[in-house]
Amino acid sequence: MFDLPVETKTQRRTYSKFRKELIRQGFLMMQYSIYVKSCLNKEAAEGTVNLVKRFLPRDGHVRSIIITEKQFEKMNILVGEEDRNISILGDNRTIEF
Repeated sequence: MFDLPVETKTQRRTYSKFRKELIRQGFLMMQYSIYVKSCLNKEAAEGTVNLVKRFLPRDGHVRSIIITEKQFEKMNILVGEEDRNISILGDNRTIEF
C-alpha cells in the first residue's frame, strides 16, 4: 500500500517509476495504490518485501503486510465487484500487500 506525493512533475515521475517497478516485479493492482503479489510461502513474501525496499521512493508512505490465502479469502467486498486481477493470484499462496 502506498501514498506518494504527486504535486510536482518530479513527484509524478517518481510515483510512475515506483508503480511500474511494482508491476515489473509481479504485483497486481487490487485498488488504487494497493498492490498485491502472490508468493509461494512466507520466506518468499519476506524476500519480496526486501526487494521492494531496494526501490522505495524517498518521500511518501509505503506499507507492507503479509497475509495468508485463507486470511485473504475472508475479506468482504462491501461495494463493487472483485477485480479480474485477483483471480490471477491462484490458490494456496501467501499474499503480500
